[in-house]
Formats: sequence, structure tokens, C-alpha cells
Amino acid sequence: MEMTEKRMSRWYFGGIASCGAACCTHPLDLVKVHLQTQQEVKMRMVGMAMHVVKNDGVLALYNGLSASLCRQMSYSLTRFAIYETVRDMMGSGGQGPMPFYQKVLLGAFGGFTGGFIGTPADMVNVRMQNDMKLPAEQRRNYKHALDGLFRVWREEGTRKLFSGATMASSRGALVTVGQLACYDQAKQLVLGTGLMGDNILTHFLSSFIAGGCATFLCQPLDVIKTRLMNSKGEYRGVIHCLTETAKLGPLAFYKGLVPAGIRLIPHTVLTFVFLEQLRKYFGIRVVS
Repeated sequence: MEMTEKRMSRWYFGGIASCGAACCTHPLDLVKVHLQTQQEVKMRMVGMAMHVVKNDGVLALYNGLSASLCRQMSYSLTRFAIYETVRDMMGSGGQGPMPFYQKVLLGAFGGFTGGFIGTPADMVNVRMQNDMKLPAEQRRNYKHALDGLFRVWREEGTRKLFSGATMASSRGALVTVGQLACYDQAKQLVLGTGLMGDNILTHFLSSFIAGGCATFLCQPLDVIKTRLMNSKGEYRGVIHCLTETAKLGPLAFYKGLVPAGIRLIPHTVLTFVFLEQLRKYFGIRVVS
């Protein structure tokens, strides 16, 4: 029997892969925040993108990139580190891959933790993206993500940094279940058909399915989260925001589902394709 070399992911690869993906999808994210926060629906996706470029130039699409990367390095780094480390530890026991329900629980736990740790960066991210839409005198004008974190802490206190932590954590849990658990499962199923090998096409297909699951799972939460983080105090809390949004009808929770999918699916696909390439070329060598 010849020695086959298998490579395991390193704990920080998820963070790097997510940052790489974020650099590609940041403009979509920015347009999504613009769309979700406009009060009356005036513009669609492409129109909004054109509008931003026309008013503020192409680089404006990368406004708040530092906050986005800061968020990936806190949130995604944590959830991938927890999920992959535990999964590989459990899997190395020799009893084959983990059952799906365990992956779901693990994904939820990793995502919840990551979401909590990433809350401050996420909040600064939303604020920085939203800033450009405000009239000049109302802008917060954070210079970059760290300046934003420091100023929120100084001006509004530590508690405000974690405002929306429950939302961000819950959303983190749902996205992670959607992305990681569904990706693993989809990959197992695709490889199980024997039609495709462990190649980039498989990674693409599996991550596409995972991105779809993640988008659908967390869109309602995402709408609430964006509304809460943007609010100037008109909502008393999560439940109040829920009921107010519900008054607009059930479809209000899926407002912006297509833009969210257009954003989350490429982000998921890029993250996993980058992650698998990192693993393949720079992973820890395991001789099996």
C-alpha cells in the first residue's frame, strides 16, 4: 500500500479564505446595505451600484473594506477554527465522518461564538457602509475600522459595541450551519455519487448549495439585524423590531433575498474554493 498524503486545514485558514472572498464581494455587500436601509424602495441592485459609482467613484464600492476584513478576521476566523478543529479531532478517531446532526450542532456553536466575537466589527462595518448615504452633517466619519471601534467604545460605551450581539450570534449560528455543515454534507454526497472527484468543480458545486442554504436560513434575521443596528432608537428591542417588521407582511422578512443570495453565494463559493486551495498547498501533511 503506497503512502497517500492527505492535508489537513490549519486553524487560521478559514479567516484567510474569508478575507480573500470579502475582497471580491465587498461591493455587493455595500450595495446590499444601501438597499436594505432605503426607506421607500426606489432602486434595484444594479441601479444602486451605478448610483454609488456615479456619485462617489468606483473606489466608493470599497468603502469600509477595513471593517469587512476586521469582521472576517474576528468572526470567520473563530467559526472556522472551532468547526474545523473539532471536526478533524472527532474524525481522526477512525469512526468515519461525523453524523450530520453533530455538524449542525458544531456549526451552530462555532457560528454563535464567532458571531458574538465579531459583533463590534460587524456593527462598525454596517455603520461605515451606511455613513455615505447620510447627509454630511450627520455622518459618523470613522477613518477606518479600528478608529470606529475605538470611537464607539469611547463615545457610546462597551455595551453599545455589543448591541445586536444576540442577533449577530444567532445569524452567525445560522450562516455557519448553512455554510459549513451543508458544505461538508453536500461534498460528501457529491463525492459519494462517484461521478466527481475531490476537485475544484466539486468544491464549487458543494459551496454553491451551501451558500443557498445559508442565504435562506438567515435572511429574516439579517433584515432584523440591519434594521436594529441602523436604528436611532425607534425599536425597543429585538421583539419589537420583529413585530413592527411583521406588520409589513411575511415577505418583509425576505426583503432583499436575491441581493443577499447574490452576495452570500459568491462569498461562500470563494471562501471554500480558497480554503480548499490553501489546504491543498499549505495544509498540515497527514500521512495516512
